[in-house]
Amino acid sequence: MSKRVLITGLGPVTSVGIGREEFWNGITSGTSGISRVSSFDTSEFNRHFAGEVSSFNPRDFIPAKQLQFLEQASQLAVAAVKLALKDAKLTKTEAGQRRLALFLGTTIPEGSTIDRSSQMLLQENSDALTSKVLLSLFAPSMVRNVGHFFGFKGDNVLLPNACAAGNYTIGLGVDLIKSGQADLVICGGAEGLSRIAYQGFQRLYAMAPEVCAPFDKDRKGMILGEGAGVLIMEPEEAVLARGAKPYAEVLGYGLSCDAHHMTIPNKDGVKKAMEKALENSGIKPAQVDYISAHGTGTQANDKNESAAINEVFNNRRVPVSSIKSMLGHTMGAASALEAIACCLAARESLIPPTTNFSTFDPECDIDCVPNQARGQKVNIALNNGFAFGGNNCCVVIKGV
Repeated sequence: MSKRVLITGLGPVTSVGIGREEFWNGITSGTSGISRVSSFDTSEFNRHFAGEVSSFNPRDFIPAKQLQFLEQASQLAVAAVKLALKDAKLTKTEAGQRRLALFLGTTIPEGSTIDRSSQMLLQENSDALTSKVLLSLFAPSMVRNVGHFFGFKGDNVLLPNACAAGNYTIGLGVDLIKSGQADLVICGGAEGLSRIAYQGFQRLYAMAPEVCAPFDKDRKGMILGEGAGVLIMEPEEAVLARGAKPYAEVLGYGLSCDAHHMTIPNKDGVKKAMEKALENSGIKPAQVDYISAHGTGTQANDKNESAAINEVFNNRRVPVSSIKSMLGHTMGAASALEAIACCLAARESLIPPTTNFSTFDPECDIDCVPNQARGQKVNIALNNGFAFGGNNCCVVIKGV
């Protein structure tokens, strides 16, 4: 298990930009990707904003003949995989010839399909449920579609670990590479904006009216988003053999399930995941230069995450930021996109900000890098991902 695991390709599809450069420029300039929802009618709701990827045109990535077989989340995932492979300077054929594993995470697989099929059944129009719709309703539809699109015949797994799913796929990929079971891992997550998710989070009273303001005293909740984030991981020897230039190394990860509450995070569970990630990576808290926070903007999450950070880091003012303030909460894609941000922060020596911050909260007594990106060397970054049910996964990333 001594192999070094290197990240060689990044594929973000987000509301602030598509592709590595647009994404990085967006989150470091404090660009907001939040706008009024346009993909479905919100007039009957009391919330109307989300982080839609309005600039995404699936035809830029998927031929029309194949596009008809792919639903929204699969389209986003295919685009992110294409971007990541191109960034890693790997062709589809080259990737397919390696011992490959494809791991993707999500929260609600193909939520837009659930929206449409539910409407059909409510209208008693069951004949409209085509095989495409029915197949897309099965949980592993997204990762199956992506594997089929590219012709990848290696391991193919969907991890429905919700808001921490992207980090889970990274951890699983690290284990396969280090144990010698794979020499190329395509991992990450994708989530399309759906009416069922939007309505659900609104009924949980977790959504802010217009702005996500993590760690701010007057924060009012999360803003839902959509997108995809994919990373290419390879063992060091494969990277050296093809002369690739890596972004970062994944040192390790830590998991916890606090089983405390279905929606409210538990400080001790969050703390345990961070501690296990550092221990697994052989890193001491004093070595961490940046924390990419889960940072949802809800009262409970930000309070408990801040308290856990202060306990793990002994109140050291390590920079912490939440890019959800700009992207919205992309659920299954969230921690994968945040891992991409960690890689770029290490490469560029620049920490993205937490935007929309105005009022200090003594219960969130951390350095949240308010409103402006900060130039600072980042050698070690900790990426936090927490999900419903207390399912937490943190990943440690080192610049190279």
